[in-house]
Amino acid sequence: MSIVELTKDSFQDAITPDGTLIVDFWAPWCGPCRGFAPVFEQAATEHPDVTFAKVNTDVEQELAGALGIRSIPTLMVFREKVLLFSQPGALSGGQLNELLAKIKEVDMEQVHKEIAAAQDSQDA
Repeated sequence: MSIVELTKDSFQDAITPDGTLIVDFWAPWCGPCRGFAPVFEQAATEHPDVTFAKVNTDVEQELAGALGIRSIPTLMVFREKVLLFSQPGALSGGQLNELLAKIKEVDMEQVHKEIAAAQDSQDA
């Protein structure tokens, strides 16, 4: 599985309604980012059902700012257009595989119901 480079123009389209997207926010000068890259690449080969993407925060400052990225590396995981995980810091291979297993187990029907209920209560 290849890793997709995302930009502010392609980011919204990448959050597909039926898929899982994990995004690594990084920069070329960041040592921890460079250390995490092989872990991310290995996970991409082990999880072909997940879309793996990277955002170079030096190039995509507007996108990083809009998403509130304050430190790198930061990982975000979206499933069915819902942000399920956002955390700065590099993960080990085991931690990343555990995170992906948990994300795949999430009952998205329930998540969508909870989001709708929260929106309804705000509108009331």
